[in-house]
Amino acid sequence: MEIVIAGGGAVGEVICQELAQEGHNIVLIEQDADRLDHLINHYDITGIVGDGVNYDHLVTAGTKNCDVFIAVTPEDEFNIIASVFARKLGAKEVIARVRHPKYATNLEFVQDELGISLMINPEFEAARHMAELLRFPASVGVETFSHGRVSIVELEIDRENPLVGMQISDFRDNFGNVLICVIERQDHTFIPDGNDSIMAFDRLYVTGSADDLFNFYPQAGYSNKKIKNAMIIGGGRITQYLLTLLSSRNIQLTVIDRDLKVVEELSRIFPNVVFVHGNGKDHEFLQEQRIEKYDSVICLTGFDEENIIISLYASSLKIKKIITKVNRPYLVKMLDDLWSMAIITPKRLIANHILRFVRSLTSNNVSSVNSLYRIADNEVEALEFEVNNSSKVLNIPFKELQTRDNLIVAVIIRNGKRLFPTGEDCIIAGDHVIIVTKHKRFEDIDDILA
Repeated sequence: MEIVIAGGGAVGEVICQELAQEGHNIVLIEQDADRLDHLINHYDITGIVGDGVNYDHLVTAGTKNCDVFIAVTPEDEFNIIASVFARKLGAKEVIARVRHPKYATNLEFVQDELGISLMINPEFEAARHMAELLRFPASVGVETFSHGRVSIVELEIDRENPLVGMQISDFRDNFGNVLICVIERQDHTFIPDGNDSIMAFDRLYVTGSADDLFNFYPQAGYSNKKIKNAMIIGGGRITQYLLTLLSSRNIQLTVIDRDLKVVEELSRIFPNVVFVHGNGKDHEFLQEQRIEKYDSVICLTGFDEENIIISLYASSLKIKKIITKVNRPYLVKMLDDLWSMAIITPKRLIANHILRFVRSLTSNNVSSVNSLYRIADNEVEALEFEVNNSSKVLNIPFKELQTRDNLIVAVIIRNGKRLFPTGEDCIIAGDHVIIVTKHKRFEDIDDILA
């Protein structure tokens, strides 16, 4: 596909990288010539030095004939205007990044009125992801499918875990509708079969409904106690979205920020939340706030290093649930061994969102991509397809269906009910099918066939 991207910042770079790897032709519009040269030299893209709301620059970039135009500059209004211009010029689909909370309540209205195909908000997506993590206290990662009916959670196996030594073939007999989709073992990531066994220090990616997983936790040596209180350090946009998402839950929330104006403003918006003016990086201050009494600590300052330092301190206090925002991918890689914390990278969430949208455009009407997530350090993709009646996989029992290796059909959602398929089951038209695979670039359900 022909894709034009306006804005080569942190989010733009990730999108360039991901879409170029998918085989699309990318033209980047970026005002900073040095930044543009850097991205062209690192990724398989072309570009022009220019402005995404400049008619001549848009035309030079090929916007008139592009399949997708994506505006991801730091300015919301700039992205909206650029997307409107691109649509008027002839771009088939347009995507705009918007970040300010004032747009959060009327995204659909703005999209419909201005002809924008998709408006994405990294901070809201990050907050939504964090809210899901708080629903599953034992997990360090959560992805949800089919409007919350199914989740894939990431679990850590320590030496004392009762699952150590269990064969995969025995797992389902013991835990019912809970399935291990992926095992991450040191530098090796694989989709297990019945002959594999769980080992100490594995990371498991397990799927099931919220209720099934809740019942599974204590049987597998994990706590299923709900989060009762949480300390949030940093009062930025993600915090505002997160407070809104958590307002209906019975969680006592405390927010710490060093900016008195931020504290005063948020306290007016969220009267039921405790706000404290102070430096969350100061360990003595955190001790005064009795940080050790909290079930969860969520680090959302504007500085990766601060978030990491605070998280490490919280980890030393054995806080049950630690969530850390880290923007720079290389820091995320360095933190892989720190199993006690869940790490959120907003731009990665947005890249997944855009990938899902683009793949839905390239499908051949056999199925559509409803969800797409990268898990296990991007080694594995988990996708949800809605299957139409022209697919080649329909009505064939799985024991007879010739599928590719490194792939598992994890769950089928049929008429709103979950089905964990066996060899006797088959896919029928209208199913929502969740696939977990080490293969990349699946665009429709028929890609699972050998």
